[in-house]
Amino acid sequence: MIQQKTGILHTMFKDKPTKLFVGITAFFVANALIAECIGGKIFSLEKVLGIAPANFTLFGEKNISFNLTCGVLLWPLEFVITDIVNEYFGPKAVRRISITAVALISYAFIMFYLAMNIAPADFWVGSKSATGINNMQTAFEAIFGQGMWIILGSLYAFLVSQFIDVYVFHKIKKVTGEKMGWLRATGSTLVSQLVDSFVVLLIAFKIGNGWSWSTVLAVCAVNYMYKFIMAIILTPLIGFIQRRIEKYVGHEVAKKMKLEAMGLENEI
Repeated sequence: MIQQKTGILHTMFKDKPTKLFVGITAFFVANALIAECIGGKIFSLEKVLGIAPANFTLFGEKNISFNLTCGVLLWPLEFVITDIVNEYFGPKAVRRISITAVALISYAFIMFYLAMNIAPADFWVGSKSATGINNMQTAFEAIFGQGMWIILGSLYAFLVSQFIDVYVFHKIKKVTGEKMGWLRATGSTLVSQLVDSFVVLLIAFKIGNGWSWSTVLAVCAVNYMYKFIMAIILTPLIGFIQRRIEKYVGHEVAKKMKLEAMGLENEI
């Protein structure tokens, strides 16, 4: 029995597509979790670029600028990974890693909630007062604490947008075949990112915090503009990753993986 198990494990760890999928899944989940953790910080894109705030009017909302959550720095990578998994492993694999990510993020936030509510040690509360942080417990809660509506909105938007990305990706691929890989990757990302931007704001801020429709739409538009640009910029990255995968697993194996991902195993 021990020899049989050893043989199975040995085979699994030598199989390149299996190792590739495990590695991609680990990065996908870690990237999503990090994005959620750093999402509480809002940064000014204009300041990062060294330009003046845009301060434009949109949907009746004045002084709109590109003030974005740090989470948007990482979320575009999630959709790049989704397209790669779609290409080589198919929609079932995307659903699996998406549900895995949501489950582990939910678990992480439960742990954050417990950590915030555990009674702090007295010496620790004032341990950073010399640096201007008078209450470490308050600071800890401010960093790790997020409203439940924001968590719910983020997770639900992530799942919905992932499934839409899968659907659009395969609809485009059925029309284009193996040609125009950039179109199905970028096209599916642009559609799913729009849904993601709207759903998270709808749940977290319209339903959860009573924002007006004009504010929701204005902030959604700003977030989507950024995601749209990033989707275009990251398009060459998808091609680069695909070339690295084909070099890693071999051209014939990569071709077989793509056909199986499309449910066309019999055409191999």
